[in-house]
Amino acid sequence: SDVCSSDLVTSTAALNTVVSVPADSPAARVVLAGGGQPEVSDSFWASLRYFNFYRAALAAIFLLAVLIYGDTLNLGSHNFSIFLYTAGAYLAAAVAFHVVLSKWRNWFNAQLTTHVLTDIAALVVLMNASSGIRSGLGVMLLISLAAASLVSRGTLMLFYAAMASIGVLLEQSYWILAEDHATGSFFQPGLLSIGYFATALITNQLAQRIILNERLAHQRGRDLASQLLINQRVIQDVQDGVMVVDVNDLVRLHNPKVPDLLGLNVPELEQLAGYSREVAGHLKAWREGGPAAVVLRPAATGKLLRVRFVASGVSEGGLTLVFLEDISRQQEQAQQLKLAALGRLTANIAHEIRNPLSAITHAGDLLREEAAGPGCERLVRIIQDNALRLDRMVKDRSEEHT
Repeated sequence: SDVCSSDLVTSTAALNTVVSVPADSPAARVVLAGGGQPEVSDSFWASLRYFNFYRAALAAIFLLAVLIYGDTLNLGSHNFSIFLYTAGAYLAAAVAFHVVLSKWRNWFNAQLTTHVLTDIAALVVLMNASSGIRSGLGVMLLISLAAASLVSRGTLMLFYAAMASIGVLLEQSYWILAEDHATGSFFQPGLLSIGYFATALITNQLAQRIILNERLAHQRGRDLASQLLINQRVIQDVQDGVMVVDVNDLVRLHNPKVPDLLGLNVPELEQLAGYSREVAGHLKAWREGGPAAVVLRPAATGKLLRVRFVASGVSEGGLTLVFLEDISRQQEQAQQLKLAALGRLTANIAHEIRNPLSAITHAGDLLREEAAGPGCERLVRIIQDNALRLDRMVKDRSEEHT
């Protein structure tokens, strides 16, 4: 029982399981499907949907701004009609993307790439219609690239950053070729392009770290659930009674052996005194420095129990394990062993006594043949009668123990 209870206390620390990334994990991004296409977890589709909500809100803000304030906000200052039509088309594309995401959840990378390229094209055109790099709309591409890098795989985020850089540089080339701007004006788009790549790389690395942490947390959660289930099954099937008692003497858990040993059918989450006032008193004494093991006999069952108190090792909650061991069963087994040993001892003694009895009986027979006289005959008969009597007694006792 000591070994069993020790295993119960240390089972959580001793149990090591081989962990694999579960298919239903929010961080599990790719699972091979029958058609060879990767299936992406729900969390990435949700992220893509939120990304599209941002796109729709941004397009709506642009459209409402030019409809309400015209070109006073410097939006569409170079070409107002292009800005207006592009903002409307951008909003319509966001609505169409939402419909596709709701109806058709497949080809995640293709949909993500379409969304990002639409952002790049729309924002570059809006930036051009608003007098180019000076409008500040190129910074909005950083948000799109960061959002795409959170859910993109492999080198896709570098492709998105490259396309955004090409779009910004082509837009600036328009101003240099068509509007005769100085070639030094490439400096700002160049810095912005560097920012695109830096944002994509850093965001993607952070996303990968978050994904790994999420996987680890999910795996540890599954391991903990498995360990708790194993511990619960061990406690339920163990031969001794086990109770988990908190610092307020509330029984958090007990196995089916506890009611059998204490003779009470008490529901869960009951005070320890409801199970046994004696056990509750000894637990209080143990917490104050008393003995960790006591022997008592509940009046309801009459069984002799050995009660042991063991700290659970959990710092929070002050949980205590109470083990109830039925030692009356051990006493019965010890009594049976004693009786068996006594039987073997009796058989050995009987065997040792029979040998000299046989010698005495044989000597009496010889003495009868050689001796003469009635007095001698009487003594020989006494010897033989008592030898036979002892032999019967030994034989009878041997048969009883056998």
